[in-house]
Amino acid sequence: MGVIDAEVAATRVTAPSGETIGIPEGGRMEFGRGADMDLVISADRGLSRRAGVIVAVGGGAWVANLSGTHALYVECDGHQVRLPPLEGRSEPSGGWFMRSGTTLVGSRTMLDEGQPVRVQIMSRHGLRTDSGNGQVIGPDDDSTLRPLYLDPKTKLFLVALLWCRPWLLDPARTTSLPRTPEIARAALTVTDAHHELERFDTDPAFRERISARVGEHLRVLRRKITTRGLTRQGTRLSDEVVVGALIDHAVITSGDLARLDDPSWCSRQEDLWWDRT
Repeated sequence: MGVIDAEVAATRVTAPSGETIGIPEGGRMEFGRGADMDLVISADRGLSRRAGVIVAVGGGAWVANLSGTHALYVECDGHQVRLPPLEGRSEPSGGWFMRSGTTLVGSRTMLDEGQPVRVQIMSRHGLRTDSGNGQVIGPDDDSTLRPLYLDPKTKLFLVALLWCRPWLLDPARTTSLPRTPEIARAALTVTDAHHELERFDTDPAFRERISARVGEHLRVLRRKITTRGLTRQGTRLSDEVVVGALIDHAVITSGDLARLDDPSWCSRQEDLWWDRT
């Protein structure tokens, strides 16, 4: 790894110990518990010996998991996102890209105990690119690029949110996920479609038509998960795999649950679903 004076580096990495290292553009830094790592972190045995890599690239930095056995997380605005494991590959197939600000990286214990690795992007003049108060740039900020983005002002987003909702409310992921008709019925409830809800419960043809519409959205989500490489190649895209990928990659987050109680957002969804029924 090539390191330079942290005061002039575009990417600064601060270890839990407080040590700060600069990474020049094009440089990379591997970290973990192993003695051969560029940054050795010995405090947490939940971290792999070869845990992760930080690569400084033009316009930002890229963080990826190098372990096939241990989880690695990034934290932005209170949301912890699990990075894809290596799983037999020589190099990571996915990661977290940041253009500015600060991102926290580590095992879940490191993050929960306030002992993360801090990755900070600096301006060309060596100044912080965030507001200077330690604010973490979150996954909904334009400065952070997610591997997949869903526009909240679409029917597809509502379907994804309703599909993910049980696991957003239950981080242990023991709650069963809703099937297509259940998601369809929930969409009717969110869009305040009381007449259609009664019809859904009594008219099999109408129920089948609305469920088919939701089923098409679910197929689109599966296709997006595959084309963006958010699961290991060859993995069967069960409901649990797809929902796990949507949550782990912060495509849908717990913060999105508040939209379900937002009258203006629900009204917009109502227009989308029922203007052309």
